[in-house]
Amino acid sequence: MSQLEAALAEIKRGAEEILVEEELIAKLKEGRPLRVKLGMDPTAPDIHLGHTVILNKLRQFQDLGHDVLLLIGDFTAQVGDPSGKNSTRPPLTPEQVAENAKTYAEQAFKVLDPARTEIVYNSSWLGELGATGMIRLASKLTVARMLERDDFKKRYAGGQSIAIHEFMYPLLQGYDSVALKADVELGGTDQKFNLLMGRELQKDAGMSPQVVLTMPLLEGLDGIKKMSKSAGNYIGVDEAPSEMFGKIMSLSDTLMWRYFELLSRRSLDELAALKQQVTGGANPRDIKILLAKEIITRYHNEAAAEQAHEDFVQRFQKNAIPDDLPEVTLNAGADGIGIANLLKDAGLVASTSEALRMIKQGAVKVDGDKLEDGKLQVQPGQAVYQVGKRKFAKVTVA
Repeated sequence: MSQLEAALAEIKRGAEEILVEEELIAKLKEGRPLRVKLGMDPTAPDIHLGHTVILNKLRQFQDLGHDVLLLIGDFTAQVGDPSGKNSTRPPLTPEQVAENAKTYAEQAFKVLDPARTEIVYNSSWLGELGATGMIRLASKLTVARMLERDDFKKRYAGGQSIAIHEFMYPLLQGYDSVALKADVELGGTDQKFNLLMGRELQKDAGMSPQVVLTMPLLEGLDGIKKMSKSAGNYIGVDEAPSEMFGKIMSLSDTLMWRYFELLSRRSLDELAALKQQVTGGANPRDIKILLAKEIITRYHNEAAAEQAHEDFVQRFQKNAIPDDLPEVTLNAGADGIGIANLLKDAGLVASTSEALRMIKQGAVKVDGDKLEDGKLQVQPGQAVYQVGKRKFAKVTVA
């Protein structure tokens, strides 16, 4: 395999689509560092592993000798891209954007090489367009073409409102590529329309169009919905090592390979060897431990990964209760305190409805015994409460 073929194989690993692959090959043959762009609107203050799928692909480009343009969309975040949603996403205030953007670079550099990363803010050029520039930009696209975007098409057909400013978002994102002279732009599959807009505007500006590379949306812990905080199926890059370890170990044996492909830095040959081990009779759990350690080492350190592994063995494989239990004291009413409220107030669940659901699923234990009564009124006393495999608390009801 030639050096070019090896580079192309690495770039294609896990990618959903490359438009146009022949153009990418031509750019690679030029032998110069390519300008690889990723735009991120700071709509939330932190990043989960779903976000790192694209960051990992950027790092692969860097390892191949290319330069990354990490674009913080401080201007476009104030416009709001629905990104596949069926309603308008509320635009953020400048204060919200600035606050959220503070942690983006720090977290991104847990994956990216700072020496080959340039951080840019699109307010630098979009803020200078002015009314005349915006009108000229809007003239580049027809309403009919804009309605080809899937979420706009569905909302229009369903009689749902589409704000005029939403039509500007793909144009603004495309103009970013013109301003940055991007050779390649990465994005999730839900961003395809916007990414292609960059190609169109670059052509219009007389530039060589960027190659578009889309990455799949990583499934969350449930293996069904894409990873997101709202779905509660995420692993945050800043989560505690023990929490990350437990969540990764909860992955199904099938979903584990998806995470390896999109999140691991192991070579394709190494992954093939691991799969062969499982085929040959190795326990998938042991392979999953390798994944958990690799991810925790990247976002924390090796010592934290080893400690998380040891804690996991003590807590789950030996069915032990952790020594460092959080302790909570709650006040009971005349009739005690409802078990759902206790679990919520102890921080073991987000809501009473989640508490009742976990009880119904048999995922709640009191001093090691499964709890089945969702209507239980807990009387004064002390006990160790467990929800799922990872959440414990010593609760004193006074």
